[in-house]
Amino acid sequence: MQIARSGCLAIPQFQWYNLVLQPRGICIEATNTAKFGSGASRSWLEETALEQQFQELKTRLAEIDDLQAANALLTWDQATYMPAGGAAARSRQLSTIARLAHEKATAPALGRLLETLRPYEESLDYDTDEAGLVRVARRTFERLVNVPSDFVARLNGHAAQSYEAWTRARPANDFAAVQPMLETTLELSRQLADFFPGYDHIADPLIAFADYGMQARTVQALFADLREQLVPIAQEIFARPTADASCLQQAFPIDRQQAFGEHVIKQLGYDFSRGRQDTTHHPFMIKFSLGDVRITTRFNEHDLGDGLFSTIHESGHAMYEQGVSSALEATPLADGTSSGVHESQSRLWENIVGRSRDFWEAFYPQLQATFLDQLGNVTLDTFYRAINRVAPSLIRVDADEVTYNLHVMMRFDFELDLLEGRLTVRDLPEAWRERCKADLGIAPADDRDGVLQDVHWFAGSIGGAFQGYAIGNILSAQFFAAATQERPDILADVRRGDFGVLRDWLTRNIYRHGSKFTAAEITERATGRPLSIEPYIAYLRAKYGELYAL
Repeated sequence: MQIARSGCLAIPQFQWYNLVLQPRGICIEATNTAKFGSGASRSWLEETALEQQFQELKTRLAEIDDLQAANALLTWDQATYMPAGGAAARSRQLSTIARLAHEKATAPALGRLLETLRPYEESLDYDTDEAGLVRVARRTFERLVNVPSDFVARLNGHAAQSYEAWTRARPANDFAAVQPMLETTLELSRQLADFFPGYDHIADPLIAFADYGMQARTVQALFADLREQLVPIAQEIFARPTADASCLQQAFPIDRQQAFGEHVIKQLGYDFSRGRQDTTHHPFMIKFSLGDVRITTRFNEHDLGDGLFSTIHESGHAMYEQGVSSALEATPLADGTSSGVHESQSRLWENIVGRSRDFWEAFYPQLQATFLDQLGNVTLDTFYRAINRVAPSLIRVDADEVTYNLHVMMRFDFELDLLEGRLTVRDLPEAWRERCKADLGIAPADDRDGVLQDVHWFAGSIGGAFQGYAIGNILSAQFFAAATQERPDILADVRRGDFGVLRDWLTRNIYRHGSKFTAAEITERATGRPLSIEPYIAYLRAKYGELYAL
C-alpha cells in the first residue's frame, strides 16, 4: 500500500486529499528562453512574458506542494507516533491544510495561467518535461475545480477521525463502532462522484482519481477475463497436497526480523539516506519529497513472512518514487503515474523477485544464519515452497499470488454495490462472509479478519481503492517479461543478489518519468503492447505448474 502525496500509492487512499490534490510544486528551470520554442516564431517580449507566466505558475504550484507536504507529514505522524490524545486536533489540522491547498489548487488565476500557457505546451514535443508539466497540471486543475473546498475539508477531517476509530475497532472486533462513520464515508463518496456529472457509472470519477483512463466497465471486463483464467488454476492447485508452511510459523524475534528486512531492501536498492522505516497498523509508503520517501511495516513474531514481505512490498513503492528524475522534484510530475503502475512495482519486487527461487539462492543462507535455531535444518526447497504456499486465506495481504486477486475483485464488487445502493453498510459484514465462502471456500469467524481487515474505506473514500492491486499484479509480470526479454542476464544477476540491471531497466522505462505519461502510455512504451493479462497468467502457470506439478 502506498500513501504517496498524490494518493498509495491507489491509489489505496489514506487521506482523500492525496488522491484529489494531485498537483505538486513546480521547480523546472525556465531561465533559458530556448525552452519556449523557436525564437523565430516569437518576439523577445512574447518570450519574456511566457517566461514570467511560467515562473508565476511555478510559484503558485510550489505553495500547493508545500501544503501537501505538511499534510502528508501529519498523516505519517498520525499513523506512527502520534499519541491518542492528538486525534481530535489532528483531524482539524488535516482538514484545514487540505482546504487551503484545495483553494490554491482551484484558484481562477491558476486556471488562467494554464490556459495562457496552452499554446506554449502545444509548441513543444509531447515527451518534454515542460509540455508534460503544463499538460498534467491543467488536467488536474480541470478535475479539482469541480469539487468545493469546504467538501475537501469535511472529507479530510472525517477520514482522520474514521482512521482513528478503525485503529481501535479492528483489534476489538467492533464493527458497530465504525459503522456510522463508514455510512458517512459512503455518502461523502457518492457526493464526490456527483461533482463529476455525466459519468457512465457512479464509481467512474472515483476510479479515475487513482487509475486515470479506467472506468468501472473496463475494470469489470478486465476482472472477468482474469477470473476466468485464475479460478481453474486455483482449483487445480487446491486438488493437490498443500505445501507445508510450518517453518514460517515459529518464534522469530522482531528485532532480527527488522534488521534482516532492512538488509534485504538496501540490497534491492531502497536508499535509506532518502528514507526510513517505522511500524504502523497497516503498512504504507509515503513521500514528502524525492529526498524523503518513507515506508512503514508491521511484524508478527510468529509469522516470518508477514513483516518480511510487507517490507519488500513497501520498498518497491518507495524505489519507484526515489527513482523519479531529480529534474522533476517538487513538480506535478514527481509522482507515480497511477495506482496500478505503482502497485506493479511493489508486487514485482515482493512476488516476482522476492518470492522467486533465484532470489533465495542468494539470500536464504543469510536468513538461515540470522535464524539458525528456527531454519538451520530447513532446506531451501522447503522454505521456497512455504513462501509460495497456495491455500484459501481470509486476509488479503497474506494471500498467495494465485488467490490474491479474488480478494481484490470481491472488494471492488462491494464498492460498486455500496455506491449503487444494492448493498448497505449494515449488511456488509454478512455479505463479506458469504462472498468469502463462495470464492474461497472459507469464511471469517469475526469482523476483525473480515470487513475490518483493510484500512482503505476507513481512511479515505469508497470507490477506486482496490482495483489498482490487481492491475498492478498484471502489470508486474508484463514489465518483468519485457525487462528480461531485453536483458536476459537479469535472472542470473538475481541469483547473485545483484539487482542493478533490473533496477536500471525499471528506472529508465518507468521510474524516471514520474507521472509525465499516463499508465497506458507507460505500459505501451515499456513493453510494446497495451495492458494484457497474458504475461501474468503465463508467469503463474510456469511458477505454480512447477511447484504443484500441474
